[in-house]
Amino acid sequence: MKKTALVLLGSMLTLGTQAQQVIPLYDFQPIPNQAPNAPTTDEIAENDGILRIRNVTKPTLTVYKPAKPNGTAIIICPGGGYYILAAGHEGSDVAKTLNDFGVTTFVLKYRLPTTENLFMDKETGPLTDAQQAIRLVRSRAVEFGIRPDKIGVMGFSAGGHLASTAGTHFEHPVGNWPGRSTVSVRPDFLVLLYPVISFAPGLAHGGSRDALLGKNASPEKIDLYSNEKQVTKQTPPAFLVHAADDGGVPVENSVEFFLACKRNGVPAELHIYPKGGHGFGMNNPTTPDKWTERLKNWLTSIGM
Repeated sequence: MKKTALVLLGSMLTLGTQAQQVIPLYDFQPIPNQAPNAPTTDEIAENDGILRIRNVTKPTLTVYKPAKPNGTAIIICPGGGYYILAAGHEGSDVAKTLNDFGVTTFVLKYRLPTTENLFMDKETGPLTDAQQAIRLVRSRAVEFGIRPDKIGVMGFSAGGHLASTAGTHFEHPVGNWPGRSTVSVRPDFLVLLYPVISFAPGLAHGGSRDALLGKNASPEKIDLYSNEKQVTKQTPPAFLVHAADDGGVPVENSVEFFLACKRNGVPAELHIYPKGGHGFGMNNPTTPDKWTERLKNWLTSIGM
């Protein structure tokens, strides 16, 4: 298997032939929730054309600007079981496609709880980065040519767990550091692709749960991060896509989140494909239907 290790340097990242702006999530030291003797080097591995990032120590946002921006922004959280980031087919590829719809996109390279000796509190590490990404994008809305009330969070698989956590835990921001912005961390909408939603027995993707909470998590912690149980009337509108034959993350994760939204009067749209398995990214090979087109229609329907 071909494996290439790289290190990210500087403020521009080249993916293919197009250079994108890369923004540090924190422009100060120490990075919040980072252990004093944490490792300092990011490792990027590209295996068989699939970009995988692990051992993230310097979280960033990579900005993708459309030719004709419509004011809407989406922060994209790639999946990878909280072990790696599938930063290509669940990150940059999606970002470029959404640009075609006029959406300004930001791929979040967030820290992973499985990186050894990185965090002081690993269970809140990814959420710290997701909430900071929302603050940063919202506070610099004019610069990015977007509206501060049209900022969504998208997540795939375990990135969907992070996105749904951002959409249900915003009333109590994690981390508290000097000068932290008071800008709201509530997303204006959620886009969840074959998401890990629940950590409950029978629904959970065990690898993601164990990576975030450890193998001996208490029932209270499992409930706290089972996001179908955290939906309220203040949860933002949600768009969900899943395959019924998903063998990695049961489709019931999306169903339960959708039903929780319905019970609380939160607008939600759920698309279930009969086949497709897990991790298909933008293109489910079992159907000519394009969920990105369904998403485009939904964003219009909710005024985004």
